[in-house]
Amino acid sequence: MLADFTASLRLFFENIVFLSSFLSLCIAQLLKGLIFVFGGRARRPGEIARIIACRTGGMPSSHSAVVCSLSASIAFSEGLTSNIFVFSLWFALVVLRDAVGVRRSAGLLARALNGLGRAASEKLGIDFHLVKEVQGHTPLEVVVGALLGIFISAALFLL
Repeated sequence: MLADFTASLRLFFENIVFLSSFLSLCIAQLLKGLIFVFGGRARRPGEIARIIACRTGGMPSSHSAVVCSLSASIAFSEGLTSNIFVFSLWFALVVLRDAVGVRRSAGLLARALNGLGRAASEKLGIDFHLVKEVQGHTPLEVVVGALLGIFISAALFLL
């Protein structure tokens, strides 16, 4: 029983669809960290580690990289006419639209609300708690992430 589980776990981590998606996530987050460092926005090791481990928003979009790598690797392994590819393609399109549309709009709205709340708190002495500002992506960040994911998937399948 344990041997079967171990063998299944090994095969899971050797799965090329998993590997391309995971590699896309790691490379996108690493690039995001490097861009923050070279842009002068992150200096301390702890801050850089947080950016690489869990930062959302910014260049490139790791969400876009993962879903596009997933869809591209499924296309390479299962074919463009497979049901799982069609599903992954629609899933990727929803995530891409959400990254550049809904999440970005929600973040901008939260930023405006926080500004109004701070101003009202200062003028009226009202207790105000900040709303979390979810950071979405610009269209360029999404496109770069998507291309990164597709290229990583293609490289793993074709090289």
